[in-house]
Amino acid sequence: MTKPLKLSPPQLLALMFLFLVVVGGVLLKLPIATEREISWLDALFLSTSAATVTGLAPIDPGSTFTTFGEIVLMVLIQVGGLGIMTFAVLVVIVLGKKIGMKQRMLMQEALNQPSLGGVIRLARNVLLFSLFMELVGVALLAIDWVPKMGWTKGLYYSLFHTIASFNNAGFALWPDNLSKFVGDPIVNMTVTSLIVIGGLGFTVVFDVLYQRRWRKLSIHTKLMLVMTLVVNVLATVVFFLLEHHNPKTLGSLSLSEQLWASYFQGITPRTAGFNTIDVGSLDQPTAMFMIFLMFVGAGSTSTGGGIKLTTFAVIVFAVVSFLKGKEETVIWQRT
Repeated sequence: MTKPLKLSPPQLLALMFLFLVVVGGVLLKLPIATEREISWLDALFLSTSAATVTGLAPIDPGSTFTTFGEIVLMVLIQVGGLGIMTFAVLVVIVLGKKIGMKQRMLMQEALNQPSLGGVIRLARNVLLFSLFMELVGVALLAIDWVPKMGWTKGLYYSLFHTIASFNNAGFALWPDNLSKFVGDPIVNMTVTSLIVIGGLGFTVVFDVLYQRRWRKLSIHTKLMLVMTLVVNVLATVVFFLLEHHNPKTLGSLSLSEQLWASYFQGITPRTAGFNTIDVGSLDQPTAMFMIFLMFVGAGSTSTGGGIKLTTFAVIVFAVVSFLKGKEETVIWQRT
């Protein structure tokens, strides 16, 4: 008699993620999902890109997929951004079922928590907060897009791009991404705000909401907030200085559009991947700088990727401590 295969939480999560990618690829390959036939490779690539909230696309999603295909992409982005187990917990809670120890261990692994305590509550709060932020995002984008596109298309486009923004996915339904909104304050502020909040990490967001005072915040939250502000401001300034002379990117824009584009492109590379200018026309130093931002990435337990901003910060502080001849790295009086 063969023994049942026992998988560890990381192995089971990986298997569930693989299942999500395969199912997504199959759905995107269906005739009902596309305006024209696409290859299995493109379907699986897009499914993987959406589930990992990467945003890379070998084909234009807006002109390739039907509404059904775009909805499949939205679901993949949402599930991939917030986590498979987070949605699984929601289903279990709705059905009124009891969540066992194995499921709690999976949640602990998925949310990168040090202990089992409070993981279910955290998962529920993640879902509620995400839905609230996405509703706010839809409302703000709808203010700009409904008058231009009508109620149905305006709300639908607002929903798609809000989900892609908050989950740091970078997918857009226009061939040139968000380039037509390079100087639009509402689109720029809404999309970047969703990107930043989604990229901070849910533990940071909840720490700020619950503690509300700087001195009570954890060292991780303080580090994440400060480094996010510093890196975003620095990235905006550097991007403007490197590209303001380039006629293919910022050079042909008005000053206000240059500032909006610099701000947008300073924030989006670390986690999201949207663009309001032609990224292919960037000068090489700017492209290298954006690669560096992508490598650093977002925060822990966030919807973004990278090595994580706090990891980068600790490395920087450790190097500074080493150069000063100190044996320990101390940040805000904490070792």
